[in-house]
Amino acid sequence: MLQEEESWGTRHPRVPKLKRSEIEAACEDFSNVIGSCPIGTLFKGTLSTGVEIAVASVATASAKEWTNNIEMQFRKKIEMLSKINHKNFVNLLGYCEEDEPFTRILVFEYASNGSVFEHLHYKESEHLDWIMRLRISMGVAYCLDHMHGLKPPIVHSNLISSSVQLTEDYAVKIADFNFGYLKGPSETETSTNALIDTHISVTTQEDNVHSFGLLLFELMTGKLPESVRKGDSVDTGLADFLRGKTLREMVEPTLECFDEKIESIGEVIKSCVRADPKQRPTMKEVTGRLREITGLSPDDAIPKLSALWWAELEVLSTA
Repeated sequence: MLQEEESWGTRHPRVPKLKRSEIEAACEDFSNVIGSCPIGTLFKGTLSTGVEIAVASVATASAKEWTNNIEMQFRKKIEMLSKINHKNFVNLLGYCEEDEPFTRILVFEYASNGSVFEHLHYKESEHLDWIMRLRISMGVAYCLDHMHGLKPPIVHSNLISSSVQLTEDYAVKIADFNFGYLKGPSETETSTNALIDTHISVTTQEDNVHSFGLLLFELMTGKLPESVRKGDSVDTGLADFLRGKTLREMVEPTLECFDEKIESIGEVIKSCVRADPKQRPTMKEVTGRLREITGLSPDDAIPKLSALWWAELEVLSTA
């Protein structure tokens, strides 16, 4: 049995400990599955006030499969997420840890409009126009700048277009559901371990800048940065751009209206994806330059519709 740390939850007053029964009710007995995430299953829930939430539940049936090492990673993730409070981040609203039945759950804000990846690459998703793409770019930039400015800095573990969610009004909400699992010498591989992120890599601020450059390229062109085979041809994406093709030439045909800002943004992309990490700008520098180009302030990039979820969560955590 895992040893409980006394008063652990009191160190994170912003993130209340919630009851499984309340979360279960909000998620209709965990029947409303909306996808999977690195730690298990993702559910959509609705609080009694009508506020929607995303619930990430670890796919573990018993405490026997849940080692002290994994518990440490789970708690570290809560501690890290509790420090991020930004309107362009999928903020952690609460957590649940109970032993009967075994439960480890993270409760997040819910972004209702899907991911940037879906809007760029699925025909059935709504098209993102030029202004939307600029606003999305700035939302991601402002959020990463905020994260890197914390003490100590926090980096995103896997910044790609599928981890960038959108709200009703197409504002950015960056999601980070990953947490690392460090396997001890006596531990064997289990189904739980396979669901936890066992691929350990240290992500740096420079890595985040590089990932942001790739995301910015994808947003501006509608192309995946890596080479993709399309029928008998290969779309080489970013490679063509770095070999000298202009961003203006690469903008997707459906993007009918874009302006002279495109080439300036292209220079930002090139600086972000430099091979030598030491030669890349900081996110603060990237954000400052993009703000000069786009004229979009932090207030322009945040969601205009804000849910009053804190009061509801306080009721759940104290009931």
